[in-house]
Amino acid sequence: MRVTVTLACTQCQQRNYTTEKNKRTNTERIELKKYCKFCNAHTLHRETK
Repeated sequence: MRVTVTLACTQCQQRNYTTEKNKRTNTERIELKKYCKFCNAHTLHRETK
């Protein structure tokens, strides 16, 4: 049961990345530290709706 999720930057709120997650093993929202080209830095990205 894999679903596609969108990751948004926590500082500028831009939606930069899409990824997949297994909904059975990861029920909470994903948080990853990734590069944001708008902020020009590595920032925390959270899963959005």
